[in-house]
Amino acid sequence: MAITLAEAKVGMADKVDQNVVDTFRRSSLLLDRLVFDNAISPGTGGSTLAYGYVQLKTPSTANVRTIGSEYTPGEAKREEKTTKAVVMGGNFKIDRVLIGTSGAVDELGFQAEQKIKATSNYFTNLVINGNSAGSGEGVLNTFDGLDKLLTDAETEITSAVDVSTSALMDTNYNALLDEVDAFLSTLDGKPSMLLMNDKMLAKMRAAARRAGYYSSSRDEFGRVVEAYNDIPMMNVGKYYDGSTTKDIIPTTTPGASIYGETDIYAITIGLDAFHGISPTGSKVITSNMPDLNAPGAVKEGDVELVAGVVLKNTNKAGVLRGIKILPKTA
Repeated sequence: MAITLAEAKVGMADKVDQNVVDTFRRSSLLLDRLVFDNAISPGTGGSTLAYGYVQLKTPSTANVRTIGSEYTPGEAKREEKTTKAVVMGGNFKIDRVLIGTSGAVDELGFQAEQKIKATSNYFTNLVINGNSAGSGEGVLNTFDGLDKLLTDAETEITSAVDVSTSALMDTNYNALLDEVDAFLSTLDGKPSMLLMNDKMLAKMRAAARRAGYYSSSRDEFGRVVEAYNDIPMMNVGKYYDGSTTKDIIPTTTPGASIYGETDIYAITIGLDAFHGISPTGSKVITSNMPDLNAPGAVKEGDVELVAGVVLKNTNKAGVLRGIKILPKTA
């Protein structure tokens, strides 16, 4: 069954749980709009959070034949695949004295909100950089993200446009948008969202404004949603790895002979396209806030998201790689 976080919230009686879900939705446009297939049933006896599905690799073909001859065979190609949801989140501890004396700053609410933001950023990082393998690039032993899922796909396109300076943006903005449109035409249907980092979003915003294809609106949370040709553009943001804050979609460091390059991902959300996976029921997200009246000086809370993503049709997502957005260094 398909479920969104907004629909999962409806089944929650606890107001705190509902607020936690809304905070997750507010923290990420992707999480807010993603559809989850809540079909994973872990069971007992050490069962994993595995999810099996069939991926459409190549669609069927149609052609013409002459009288007395047969059609040239052209079958759709599918592949059985398995992925898994992962358990992510964390806990926090606060001394009751800090809770009782925090004044205008709600320390408990602050810590819970920051943990939700960190979990949301971690999930978005996995959506792009997850890797189910035990070796290689990305975040290992999780689930395959778009960077891996789209490698060598027909919808993986290499950019040839340079918008690394303001002057080049003035001359090449149409070329950039032409390239983006050509990239989007490789997908099956209009995508639901474009994912990029903040530097690329600034370039797309500038190009779309010049060409008259930029728009923005506010959603139910008051969040500004920017769009190119009515396709929402999301800055996927950054994540903190414990020591350094990094872009989820990186921009390469320019050098004497190297441009600073980055990528744009396009996704179509749907159960036959790109979607999330989660356990059965509506518990995609769980939270436990401390009972302030219970004994104990140190209060502990936690937030947890159990989820993964799958791409059931390789033509429902794509990546435009290597867009030159920063100039070479001297």
